[in-house]
Amino acid sequence: MHQPRKRFGQHFLHDQSVIGRIVAAIGPQSADRMLEIGPGLGAITLPLLRQLDTLHAVEIDRDAITHLRKVTADDPRLVIHSGDVLKFQLTSLPPGGPWRVVGNLPYNISTPLLFHLIEQREQVQDMHFMLQKEVVDRMGAAPGSKVYGRLSVMLQAVCRVEPLFDVPPTAFRPPPKVDSSVVRLLPRPANEVGIVDPPLFETVVRESFGLAPDREPS
Repeated sequence: MHQPRKRFGQHFLHDQSVIGRIVAAIGPQSADRMLEIGPGLGAITLPLLRQLDTLHAVEIDRDAITHLRKVTADDPRLVIHSGDVLKFQLTSLPPGGPWRVVGNLPYNISTPLLFHLIEQREQVQDMHFMLQKEVVDRMGAAPGSKVYGRLSVMLQAVCRVEPLFDVPPTAFRPPPKVDSSVVRLLPRPANEVGIVDPPLFETVVRESFGLAPDREPS
């Protein structure tokens, strides 16, 4: 059995009822252009693959990739990109339309990864992620909330944030020390965003929350 690696922030989902709820929330259609981030051992990959013509996946763990190829019998419909998702560009995928992005995101890189993805939102139709509940709470927080911050402003300015449901630690192996939540992100149309100078907007938001330029986003 593949052992979860702490340096990759791995917690493998195994609860079939949770997996079913996530796939139902995504609602995959056969022709969807879908990218899974961090497929791990394939808990979400396999049910998605049963409903899709093609599924692309980004995975950094080579042992997990070997496992995926084995359990899918090298199914040609699964296209695995080996590498760091923080360096992955959606423009490197086949052209032809926006992508649906899904994944059980590693908690140790979730915030920088969200920022990386919203920078590429013009390539995205929607996103469904499982994250630490605390992060999802911040993502969808209303102004004046105790957890409202930079992440709330930056995400809500360019996406509709829809928290869907919570997931307990027992749904994973090994169990994380925190609760998780599933969230849907829908990029806003350009005419809804209205940010003329994105770098200036980012600077103003960062300074409004007293963050130094080199501080981890929050």
